Amino acid sequence: MSTMPGTSSATHAEPAAPFDGRHPADRHDLIRVVGARENNLKNVSVDLPKRRLTVFTGVSGSGKSSLVFATIAAESQRMINETYSSFVQGFMPSQSRPDVDVLEGLTTAILVDQERMGANVRSTVGTATDTGALLRILFSRLGEPHIGAPQAFSFNVASISGAGAVTFEKAGVTTKERRDFSITGGMCPRCEGMGKVNDIDLTQIYDESKSLNEGAITIPGYTADGWGVKIYTGSGFFDPDKPIRDFTEKERHDLLYKEPVKVRVSDINMTYEGLVPKLQKSMLSKDREAMQPHIRAFVDRAVTFATCPECGGTRLNEGARSSRIRGINIAEASAMQISDLADWVRALDGPSVAPLLAALSDTLDSFVSIGLGYLSLDRPAGTLSGGEAQRTKMIRHLGSSLTDVTYVFDEPTIGLHPHDIQRMNELLLRLRDKGNTVLVVEHKPEAIAIADHVVDLGPGAGVHGGEICFEGTVEGLRASDTLTGRHLDDRASLKETVRTPTGVLEVRGASANNLRNVDLDVPLGVLTVVTGVAGSGKSSLVHGSIAGREGVVSIDQGAIKGSRRSNPATYTGLLEPIRKAFAKANGVKLALFSANSEGACPNCNGNGVIYTDLGVLASVASTCEVCEGKRFQASVLEYTLGGKDISEVLAMSVAEAESFFGSGEARTPAAHAILDRLADVGLGYVSLGQPLTTLSGGERQRLKLATHMGEKGRVYILDEPTTGLHLADVENLLGLLDRLVESGTSVIVIEHHQAVMAHADWIIDVGPGAGHDGGSIVFEGTPADLVAARSTLTGEHLAAYVGA
Repeated sequence: MSTMPGTSSATHAEPAAPFDGRHPADRHDLIRVVGARENNLKNVSVDLPKRRLTVFTGVSGSGKSSLVFATIAAESQRMINETYSSFVQGFMPSQSRPDVDVLEGLTTAILVDQERMGANVRSTVGTATDTGALLRILFSRLGEPHIGAPQAFSFNVASISGAGAVTFEKAGVTTKERRDFSITGGMCPRCEGMGKVNDIDLTQIYDESKSLNEGAITIPGYTADGWGVKIYTGSGFFDPDKPIRDFTEKERHDLLYKEPVKVRVSDINMTYEGLVPKLQKSMLSKDREAMQPHIRAFVDRAVTFATCPECGGTRLNEGARSSRIRGINIAEASAMQISDLADWVRALDGPSVAPLLAALSDTLDSFVSIGLGYLSLDRPAGTLSGGEAQRTKMIRHLGSSLTDVTYVFDEPTIGLHPHDIQRMNELLLRLRDKGNTVLVVEHKPEAIAIADHVVDLGPGAGVHGGEICFEGTVEGLRASDTLTGRHLDDRASLKETVRTPTGVLEVRGASANNLRNVDLDVPLGVLTVVTGVAGSGKSSLVHGSIAGREGVVSIDQGAIKGSRRSNPATYTGLLEPIRKAFAKANGVKLALFSANSEGACPNCNGNGVIYTDLGVLASVASTCEVCEGKRFQASVLEYTLGGKDISEVLAMSVAEAESFFGSGEARTPAAHAILDRLADVGLGYVSLGQPLTTLSGGERQRLKLATHMGEKGRVYILDEPTTGLHLADVENLLGLLDRLVESGTSVIVIEHHQAVMAHADWIIDVGPGAGHDGGSIVFEGTPADLVAARSTLTGEHLAAYVGA
């Protein structure tokens, strides 16, 4: 390597000079990639200019993320980790070197990705950034009455006075020496810093007409033959064959509320605990958004959450709430809109805390400048959208004095209204002009337009991609014959005629978050697009007032979770009808055709590869010599369907499998229906057995869409379905939305993409601004009427887009 991460030969405080798209002559001004082969990359070589803004384009799955994240950023991170001692590396995740021949000129890479923040229910915007800590210090110094150190204002720290007040473990005290002492934390004792208390509907966790052995416990995962139930049936506290309705009061209490106690079940020592506290710890302590769908459905059905009556939802105890600065306590400050909080902090003074006030003001101003001034510090981090989470992560970098750093962004315009994209562009250019290299994966033409340099990958997706199709300036891309070049100036036109509604969905008095008692009639039988600037109240309106109703299928932005054993076949449920078809055709057990069950190769446990642990170094994966990577036992591969064994079927693309299961001996209608939906969302090139961990963000979004399309519903809600979609794919999405509407389904789309707005039958524009400046309906009507009126920000941008 010619340059170690973190080193630099020069820094640039002045804005970068205009760039003509040609590479610098000095090789030290380049990041050189030679022979990259991560995922679908086909021996890619490319030179990237340093201290410039390079945008990577191409269809979803073309290899953009494989080049930028899995190759360049991954190697930079790996080399940084290697600078630490072996002892420290032992505590860090091990990383293998990317599959690439040469990587030169790397600098320290900082990733700002789309991953949503904080699956922990205790995580808020304040705790996820430095602002919460700074605010606690401020109140510990200026608050009256003075109640203690910063931890006295933390809802994650309990109060302990003496050795017997609260369990030491809960307070994080692990020392054996437990003499009298005092910890003053800010946690509300009633809700334990959660802000909410819950009430469990016991009829939803057990069927009192059944005994435990008959499957009385109805909590997901509690099967009669599983250890979750065996600890109850074998505890000896009650008769497992007696219906729960016949339990004595003590037996029922022991089943539901008994404190942890050691029991011996099947000669194994185990800890018994009542169902309710066990449920509280295992499920209710997790963020709802991070739960698996069937767990989330159970929690929604069985648990009622209410604001804590003691702290009013602030999570803080009375002491923390009693201390004030100019009449405001820390709970009220955290609940303020950040733009208002910034003004409040600026009005404070105090020589002793001047550096603290300056740091807090700078951070809060960064929130405002990045378009997140409508948030509040007490907003749960798990409720932020992917775009909001990404911009929140940018906060800590905006004020950094580091230069010659490589910033890597994954679609930073996600979740942004056209009005906000200009502001994001300015921030990216600001980072570049400080002397940094900025690498951006993007689809939006407005963001591509500011690039100094463009790298277009393709020509297709998956096995059809992985090549450099174009490299040069934006003007050069526009003149090229690549898919991106041909679609860069695409502009959708307004529809000549719009559909007539078949009815309305009434919304009355919607007041969630910033909504201002909104009354609305959402038309049915048409394509309705809900738009507005980020933070205007779109999601609050749709998800808070429409989602959850009977017959409504909601497809949100939640990320698909999956291990390397998960693939499109397992995620969509496609594997089940395939396994049944194989089992029926061969007269054998279903479990044989699962690499996670009886059919798995015993040598690699169905992984297809063997992982060798090398201590602090990255594990090495090598193809299993027994199954040759096929994941199944040799005896299982002797069974065929339509001339193909199960491993050959899982190696098929969606398009190949659609044909295979559509006719002949292998005809399987249930499998064919799922494959049809996968092809419908443009995933025909993806193989059935491809690990989910190798799919791009756009591919995962479409996989999720295809899965939900199998649910029966008369109204579909789609939250930014263009996320991760190439310009050419948006046209296919519009066709899919049309087919859904024409099949009798009402479709409601939350979207910023102007092509989707132009294609709508009806537009609902929320605004006029964000946070407390939004929350109202500023327009309802057809796209043509919105363009003609030009009465809102959306109307102005849409008019410019369609050339009106």
